[in-house]
Amino acid sequence: MSNFIVRTVTGVLFVAAIVVCFLEPAAMAALFALATGLTVWEFAGLVNGRDGVWINRFICTVAGVYFFLAMTGYNAGITPSTVFIPYLITVIYLFVSELYAKNPDPVNNWAYTMMSQMYVALPFSMLNVLAYRSLPDGSVAYTCLMPLCVFVFLWINDSGAYCCGSLFGRHKLFPRVSPGKSWEGSIGGAVFVMLAAVGVWYLADKYGINDLQLRHYEWVGLGLVIVVFGTWGDLVESLFKRTLGIKDSGNILPGHGGMLDRFDSSLLAIPAAVIYLYTLTLF
Repeated sequence: MSNFIVRTVTGVLFVAAIVVCFLEPAAMAALFALATGLTVWEFAGLVNGRDGVWINRFICTVAGVYFFLAMTGYNAGITPSTVFIPYLITVIYLFVSELYAKNPDPVNNWAYTMMSQMYVALPFSMLNVLAYRSLPDGSVAYTCLMPLCVFVFLWINDSGAYCCGSLFGRHKLFPRVSPGKSWEGSIGGAVFVMLAAVGVWYLADKYGINDLQLRHYEWVGLGLVIVVFGTWGDLVESLFKRTLGIKDSGNILPGHGGMLDRFDSSLLAIPAAVIYLYTLTLF
């Protein structure tokens, strides 16, 4: 029971922190810069535990946080595109440094170094693309609706999938990687998210915050994209942990494991949502 209470309290505080941070752009930038740093640090520590692998944990973490903040400044219209130059210089350094490090497998080190940026820093930075809008007068506006909806839809999907899977789960979704997931649970979670997406459309239209003017079926499409890629994100992290032979990615969140355990679904869902919304503008 005590573990259940700890898990519940941690979960409530986690959700509250995410929701509240999106109300202010500075709070969002601060919280997710911290999340980016902690997650890259955790990832680097895990892969450095493999035989023959050593990546620069400190530089990878600083680079990831800098990239997130650079994306914040650029999308908010505060900084020019030249803000990315220090990040590019860092990436070049991380490649060239292997020439002098004399590590036994530099290719592995390069791969894991770039994975820390592509798998963690890049998806988190895409929250800024969802949060900021360029207005016709040339100014930039901040909106919390899209980035918040990504997380709300993921939470609804997780809850719906758990409930439906517990009640009706018979057919395994991906037993090789995650034997606990079922097709019934995944479909149930998707149905709950579609209903929630229609509800968001109605409320966003009613209160005038549907800034992208998405129609109800486009909201449903966004929900399904987040469900599919969120599920894949969960499975990708499960495969990552199985490959490393670990149960949890860390213990920073009592009862919930590590940062990768908490943000695994969002690491694929966020960029997928960005691609989906950009695709809608083409038609």
